[in-house]
Amino acid sequence: MNFISIQNIDSLDKWVKQALKIKKNPLKNKKLGKNKTLGMLFFNSSLRTRLSTQKAAMNLGMNVIVMNFNSEGWTLEFQDGVVMDQGSSEHIKEAAAVVSQYCDIIAIRAFAGLVDKEKDNAETVISGFLKYASVPVVNMESATGHPMQSLADAITMAEHKTKHRAKVVLTWAPHPRALPQAVPNSFVEMMQKQENMDFVITHPEGYELNPEITKDSKIEYDQNKAFENADFIYAKNWSNYKEYGKITNSDPNWTVTAEKMALTNNAKFMHCLPVRRNVIVTDEVIDSENSVVIEQANNRTYSAQLVLQKILENGKK
Repeated sequence: MNFISIQNIDSLDKWVKQALKIKKNPLKNKKLGKNKTLGMLFFNSSLRTRLSTQKAAMNLGMNVIVMNFNSEGWTLEFQDGVVMDQGSSEHIKEAAAVVSQYCDIIAIRAFAGLVDKEKDNAETVISGFLKYASVPVVNMESATGHPMQSLADAITMAEHKTKHRAKVVLTWAPHPRALPQAVPNSFVEMMQKQENMDFVITHPEGYELNPEITKDSKIEYDQNKAFENADFIYAKNWSNYKEYGKITNSDPNWTVTAEKMALTNNAKFMHCLPVRRNVIVTDEVIDSENSVVIEQANNRTYSAQLVLQKILENGKK
């Protein structure tokens, strides 16, 4: 069993309920991972993903090995049949096979390069490990998706469930750097699995995400209109998908402010973190009692623990 995408979740409602049970008693299955090892491979920096996934594994009694490829490992080659007379020192064929001997589960984090759309969509790193590893592979964020983050987002929204049919808004916000589409992609896919919520994506014209992911999700180019009567506001920047990896809009009017939140139905503010204060969102909003960003970060442990638990249980069948 691999966990690569939100699409690997058969029933989001069941998974969320299971995660909430784990949260109530996180050490209940401490023996499940005894004598099992999680290998965490980072091709990019991390704070919440690394610590939450490591804690989740420890809650299950697993041993954890962490390696940062951007500073500690050999440069890997992912293309088959290539003459390796340039910068890469080791091929993914050997690397994945070797790591599989040391670990029972391999978790990988590798961002988009934001230069070659076709290469990023091919998920070179994750795909290489899926092809050549002999143990389950977990996506801790890839070029196009961040499923454990979106599972944590679903858990957080369930904890703040409204009595009425909730309206959830994913809003683009400005950022000084070009960022990937991974988080919004997985959030969109997660929301498409929600049965009793209305979902709206709002962003400047030209900043549409991959249409193969958004499908028939509602898009509203007027941010103020999108915010009206919303119960959850999820802010996130992403770079241009059509003009791939480019920053073609940095309009500060898209920053989430208290004035915009006043248009909502006393909405909860969400963000995956790290966040650029007073660029993505103002201090007044993120420091308010309606901000649940710290709760989201906490729920990263339980989304990861649920994924690891399911893989371990599947291995015992």
